[in-house]
Amino acid sequence: MPKKDKTLQAVFAVPVLSNVLWKDCEKLLQSLGAEISEGSGSRIRIELRGVKAVFHRPHPQKETDKGALLSLRKFLENAGINPKEEKKP
Repeated sequence: MPKKDKTLQAVFAVPVLSNVLWKDCEKLLQSLGAEISEGSGSRIRIELRGVKAVFHRPHPQKETDKGALLSLRKFLENAGINPKEEKKP
């Protein structure tokens, strides 16, 4: 299973995981076609399929906290991303 698929599964895992690396989330977003631009401080602006959001890169830790992971999940859902559909060839 490719890394992006593993990350997508981790984002949608129930219960919410606490060990998902933010860099993997950004790579997932890029692989899905998201446009990512730097904001001020640790903020990044993301646009995917017409849906926009602002996230904060976690620091000093590398893992994404559960609240941010839930927000990312909601963002992906709003952009029409479903892990079951993304697996199809």
